Amino acid sequence: MTSPLSSAPPSANELLKLAHPTLDGTITQALADTQSDRFSDDDNQFLKFHGIYQEDDRDLRKTGKKYIMMIRVRVPGGVITPWQYLALDRLSDQYANHTLRITSRQTLQFHGVLKSSLATVIREINGSLLTTLATCGDVVRNITVPPSPGEAVGAELQLQARKLSEFFSPITPAYHGIWLDGKELNLNDGFIDPLYGKTYLPRKFKIGFAIPPVNDTDVFTNDVGLIAIVEEGKVAGYNLAAGGGMGRSHGNEATFARLGDVIGFITPEQLEQTILAAVTIHRDFGDRSNRKHARLKYVIAERGADWFRAELERRAGIRIHPAQPFVFTRQGDPFGWHTQPDGKRFLGLFIETGRIQDTDRHRTKTALQTIVERFQPEVRFTPGNNLILANIQPADIDAITKILDEHGVPRPEQIPAVRRASTACVALPTCGLALAESERAFPGLLGRIESALGEVGLADQPIIVRITGCPNGCSRPYVAEIGLVGKAPGKYQLYLGGNEAATRLARVWKEVVKDEDILGELRPLFARYAQERLDGEHFGDWVARVLWNEQPAQS
Repeated sequence: MTSPLSSAPPSANELLKLAHPTLDGTITQALADTQSDRFSDDDNQFLKFHGIYQEDDRDLRKTGKKYIMMIRVRVPGGVITPWQYLALDRLSDQYANHTLRITSRQTLQFHGVLKSSLATVIREINGSLLTTLATCGDVVRNITVPPSPGEAVGAELQLQARKLSEFFSPITPAYHGIWLDGKELNLNDGFIDPLYGKTYLPRKFKIGFAIPPVNDTDVFTNDVGLIAIVEEGKVAGYNLAAGGGMGRSHGNEATFARLGDVIGFITPEQLEQTILAAVTIHRDFGDRSNRKHARLKYVIAERGADWFRAELERRAGIRIHPAQPFVFTRQGDPFGWHTQPDGKRFLGLFIETGRIQDTDRHRTKTALQTIVERFQPEVRFTPGNNLILANIQPADIDAITKILDEHGVPRPEQIPAVRRASTACVALPTCGLALAESERAFPGLLGRIESALGEVGLADQPIIVRITGCPNGCSRPYVAEIGLVGKAPGKYQLYLGGNEAATRLARVWKEVVKDEDILGELRPLFARYAQERLDGEHFGDWVARVLWNEQPAQS
């Protein structure tokens, strides 16, 4: 089906989905071919729906392309049991590259899995009562929720995220048949997913919850954001925002980052039918001829928020009321020790670039394995690529702190403020879309930024810096105070002016800046900021107040 927005023919991906509505392709046959380490390009598109990306180590291409797989686990709200964490930790050592990567959508990724081990890993993930289905592909993705444990409102949002995740999961039997039974399928005759149809969504669909005043999920960057309105400690309803998204393409002005519009207020009873209506609007009106223009944000940008509200009301059979008052003042993860309402404790740990690993300096992976095995805390992943250990007995605090110290894991208060506030995407060497370095280069870059801030007396200033290896913006750089977007090897677009609450888009300050010149651009701005800022004014707010009036945004 082509989009009502376009009379152009459907894209190649749409034709693939139409031909294989069970999403099976020839994956089973490819798994049986032990002579090849890769899947076909067509099967690679189907693999994404199963939570798998076919990649290669780009550092090794000169010696021959060797294929490896990235596997993403679905974890609605980012919460898993200690038993599940230990199962995933073991799999990462046994079949992957001995690391676990926390994503910006509160889940985990394995990297470096060989095709020959793929079915075993998927089966064992399912054996831990988790799944990889629908963590990638043209479906509703992992749903994000504020990560702090213990509060009744947060628990309600966790419950809603799990319900919605189950509701929007594709029902194709191909996942179970391929990965759990290992059978060749013949299921295409007549199969249609009752929600997604034969061709699923035009592109991915992201949902996030937030609880004001903390916007820790960057709620306006989602296709649909749900802002909890709390009265007397309970969720009275949600302000619904729609049409957000970070992805764009260099040199293509028809693509852009966008924050969602606040559409109105819905009651808790209206939640599921309203989100269903929003997803079907995306399904029916999204652009199926041009995947770069296939997100809900473009439908709303072109047809308008009023049109979307009316269509939402018609499909859901409800009346959407005016939005309730709310204010976001900040974002960020809770670091250090905190007391839960039940008297237990939780610990927010900084995980550099989200990579749980052992290095010569910090044996974070082993420390976490030891703590989870011994004390059995609940494990939570945050949208900032960090980790929370929850439901800890107060008597265990000293023992857990000792384990972290013995493994060289720095305490959160020992991490510079700008580093705690910053995130990076994976990028090179495994992401096929990366144009520049991100995760690997970020610690060094942050060290230089920290030194420059220290020179002007701002060492403790928590400036939000985000870097991404390509314009898709997985680390959400377009709402950062300083955003770096890969444009070519060693070259970035420099964005400035997002705010602490992630309610304002940054603007392009420099279209191209070399890696070695980034500090040359920022150092004089830091010096001015130190001299010119108002009392309590954050860097992004100073940029918007001062620099945007001096220099128009670059096109």
